[in-house]
Amino acid sequence: MEPQNLTGVSEFLLLGLSGDPKLQPLLFGLFLSTYLISVAGNLLIILAVTSDSHLHTPMYFFLSNLSLADIGFISTTVPKTLVSIQTRSKSITYAGCLTQVSFFYLFICLDSLLLSVMAYDRFVAICHPLHYTVIMNPRLCGLLVLVSFFISLLDSQLNMSMVSQLTFCTDVEIPHFFCDPPQLLNLACSDTSSNIILLYCLGAIFGGIPISGIIFSYTRIAFSILRVSSSGGKYKAFSTCGSHLSVVCLFYGTGLGVYLSSVVSSSTRKGAVASVMYTVVTPMLNPFIYSLRNGDIKRPLKRILSRKA
Repeated sequence: MEPQNLTGVSEFLLLGLSGDPKLQPLLFGLFLSTYLISVAGNLLIILAVTSDSHLHTPMYFFLSNLSLADIGFISTTVPKTLVSIQTRSKSITYAGCLTQVSFFYLFICLDSLLLSVMAYDRFVAICHPLHYTVIMNPRLCGLLVLVSFFISLLDSQLNMSMVSQLTFCTDVEIPHFFCDPPQLLNLACSDTSSNIILLYCLGAIFGGIPISGIIFSYTRIAFSILRVSSSGGKYKAFSTCGSHLSVVCLFYGTGLGVYLSSVVSSSTRKGAVASVMYTVVTPMLNPFIYSLRNGDIKRPLKRILSRKA
């Protein structure tokens, strides 16, 4: 769908995290190092899963897709921020802003859905271990990823369509380091009450359903683990989903923190700083969470790194 500019506004100004020139080199170094670590870490996860036949299982198939989504997620915002700092140009075109909104919602929704799918995978593995290979067959795994992608694509197009219908005036300064739709709503001259309702409805549907699925899966998992008599069996069952649970808490915890900070604090710049946690830091930490205490991932990673050395 070709976005229409209903306002005559040709570009927006991304004010970033700070207007202090002395802080720009520090911000550039932090964003660049975080981006490189995130992309390298997630690529190593993908390489480890694809190169080791022992990792050709549903859990690691979903993990590799999550890593791919994380690369797309962080690449939506950080490269533009790095270019803006380096060139000292804060402008982003109208079409570029809509594109950023579209990809932002595509990858954040895909992350959420993949985490829900991974929770379902752990539920089947722990609660129905004898039927795991039958239920989580390659066809179903591929279908779950494909459906997650198309649902995320629908969410991104709905959000982009909503933003494209906004009318903007002369004030086009966004107090953020990327085109954040709530900030765009604040800049709009037209009545945005229906847009705000739509934004919350989309968030409730595309965010609430995956969260409900994760809560349901882990509730059933918890009851199954409690029925295990031996402590060793309980630990083994919990250890299979500990990394995923950590990533879920990090992803939704930082997102909730950003929302609460925007509600409590009236400072939009503080909200921008808080959003760095889930847009930049979370994709960087996910590979470490899945690899630090996971021997299955460590072994192929060591082989890959030793070859390169």
